[in-house]
Amino acid sequence: MVFKRRDRRSIWQTALGWLWPRGGWKRALQYLRHRLVRLPDQPHRIARGVAAGVFISFTPFFGLHMLGAAAIAWAMRGNVIAALLATFVGNPLSYPFIALGGMRLGHAMLGGHFDGGIRHSFWRSFGDATHDLRLNFLAMFTDAPTHWASLATFFYDIFLPYLVGGTVLGVVAGLVAYYLTLPVIIAYQHRRRLRIKERFDALKAKLIARAEDRNDNTPKS
Repeated sequence: MVFKRRDRRSIWQTALGWLWPRGGWKRALQYLRHRLVRLPDQPHRIARGVAAGVFISFTPFFGLHMLGAAAIAWAMRGNVIAALLATFVGNPLSYPFIALGGMRLGHAMLGGHFDGGIRHSFWRSFGDATHDLRLNFLAMFTDAPTHWASLATFFYDIFLPYLVGGTVLGVVAGLVAYYLTLPVIIAYQHRRRLRIKERFDALKAKLIARAEDRNDNTPKS
């Protein structure tokens, strides 16, 4: 393949790249901003796409963020590419804060109590729920009993509060992202149109000057 890497990256190198992008997070954010403002679309459509991508990053639907961002952007008539780029907000450095904030707010809204035990048992509950899912899948084809206790604990203690709180935080973050992104894109596109006009005017003036020189140098009969 023409674009295949010459040096294949190992699994650990790929994982490290997710935790710390090549060139650092500052460069990655600058690249993201550069790509967003240069998208060939109307500013409000790009801003809607950014809002969709930021919103979906606050939900617990891991593995479906890009698909969800594209669907929401399409429904909002936003820019799908901008939505996919904006899911970068959800990354290994921000996910712990997003998850803890969403679960804390969700428990408060649902009348529950978010304590340290829930926070520290997050991955254990996730593992137990995955184990029960596997056993229940196998039980569909065997006489083995189904197991729902860990799934119920994960749903009511982790997933549901995360979904409720994350949705509220995602709406707020999406609106903030929209109103921050829109004027930046408008200003960039305005400056870009001015630069293109200046270059066109300069080229036009140069062509007129050449034509006038050519007429002046033409022998008169």
